[in-house]
Amino acid sequence: MSKSYPQLQSLFEDALSLLVSLIETPSLSREEDKTGDLIGGFFAQRHIPTQRKGNNIWVYNKNFDPSKPSILLNSHHDTVKPNSGYTNDPFQAITAEGKLYGLGSNDAGGCLVSLIGAFCYFYEKEIPYNLILTATAEEEISGKNGIESILSHLPEMELAIVGEPTLMQMAVAEKGLLVIDAIVKGKAGHAAREEGENAIYKALDDLNTIRNYQFQKVSPYLGKTKVTATIIQAGSQHNVVPDQCTFTLDVRVTDSYTLGEAFEELKSILNADLVPRSSRLNSSKVPEGHKIIEVGKSLGLQMYGSPTLSDQALIPYPSVKMGPGDSARSHTADEFICIEEIKEGIQGYITLLEKYFHIA
Repeated sequence: MSKSYPQLQSLFEDALSLLVSLIETPSLSREEDKTGDLIGGFFAQRHIPTQRKGNNIWVYNKNFDPSKPSILLNSHHDTVKPNSGYTNDPFQAITAEGKLYGLGSNDAGGCLVSLIGAFCYFYEKEIPYNLILTATAEEEISGKNGIESILSHLPEMELAIVGEPTLMQMAVAEKGLLVIDAIVKGKAGHAAREEGENAIYKALDDLNTIRNYQFQKVSPYLGKTKVTATIIQAGSQHNVVPDQCTFTLDVRVTDSYTLGEAFEELKSILNADLVPRSSRLNSSKVPEGHKIIEVGKSLGLQMYGSPTLSDQALIPYPSVKMGPGDSARSHTADEFICIEEIKEGIQGYITLLEKYFHIA
């Protein structure tokens, strides 16, 4: 990605300035209204019309044409809560030794402003695709008032590029999440006598099965689907044999399964009654033969499967996850992004899109 762009320095300076403002404007999930205002104001200053629903902002390229295929550029402007390990003020943008510190700088502010820079680069150009950029809310909590709430307002997409820190490599698959509540029934009795049927002991059989279970299908990008028991509850008195034991399963599902298929496989091996609590966050994979795979290979990008969730889980189109910054820095104390990474992010997105536009 060595091609240079005359506008890059200006795009970079605008992106960096916006990122500083975003860091210094608290935007915890469900509280992103002020950063939504900032992003809307950024586009208004450039005479780019915006649309908004809740705290989600989206824009179309100037020469949008419904007859052309569309590409979605998506990233989020909400953050997690700062953890107790911060030594800096998480809401102060601090520059030191080529790094920009602050909550959301890496996840995913750097990605968002880099995508915005690339979108502005193409905004007035005649290109063979429509570009739609979305700056979305509630990504960190997979909230229903995030990207899911605006999909019906957007056209069908040939591809979505989801901005998350990947060191500008390309995640072509992502694990989904299935949460299951399991219920085991027993029969109450007095603990001092040989009475009842202990639901805890019955649940142990299932828990041992879960601890040792290997799902049948393995993904070439993401490896094995994994199930973990994470919460268990039973009993209310020390002298009463419990008649019910409930436990929760966290299932990280690869692209080898739909969430429904993973659920059915677990149902076939466990005795407990299983109830899916959350089944919105699907695994994803770019279809074999999709043009973005060829583009990634031609640019020498590493293609891999990501274990972390993003808005990809809620996007119903073929998608890749890619952006400046490093996933290992996300949600850590004194979060930062290297300033040079932002410039490289803008240039990398532009190069990726130009290549995509011109591959038949």
